[in-house]
Amino acid sequence: MADTPAGKADVTRLLQEWRQGDGEALDRLLPIVYDELRRIARVQLAHENRNGTLRATELVHEAFVRLVDQRAGWENRAHFYGIAARCMRRILVDRARRRHAAKRPPGEAAVDVADVDVGESSGIVELVALNEALDRLAKTAPRQAQVAELKLFGGLENSEIAQVIGASEATVKRDWSEAKTVFARYLGPR
Repeated sequence: MADTPAGKADVTRLLQEWRQGDGEALDRLLPIVYDELRRIARVQLAHENRNGTLRATELVHEAFVRLVDQRAGWENRAHFYGIAARCMRRILVDRARRRHAAKRPPGEAAVDVADVDVGESSGIVELVALNEALDRLAKTAPRQAQVAELKLFGGLENSEIAQVIGASEATVKRDWSEAKTVFARYLGPR
């Protein structure tokens, strides 16, 4: 069963059942959310270096294991996908940092967001810089950072983001516009 309109209600119901201790709900949940998780993974991997060895399926599996271990208090399917996107982002950023650290000569300074020109950067540097810019934005404008994360890393539409953060679509559009302005300042021209 795909994540169809009927399946969307099932996702929320199964998340609630699983959170309440029904172990079988998790087995029924995975086939429903798998395609959407793969779509999110493909969006995430588009930000990664083209030579990356991680595939969408592997990213979904690693993220799902972390999500299962986490047992977050998911409110609904959009919230679940938002947390899944954040989890995938963390996996990719951790991998990018490890690869970049392994390639950096001893004594070379780490990359600072203020010095990064994403337009000329490698995929690893771009991903790490974008993550740092999101973290920086989260300190001053947490909702804008959340909107940007869900848009960039989750591939969610404005209506889905509005549902996840509990705001109107107009607020999401405004936050996304403001976040892009801040990113332009943090990262330089895109």
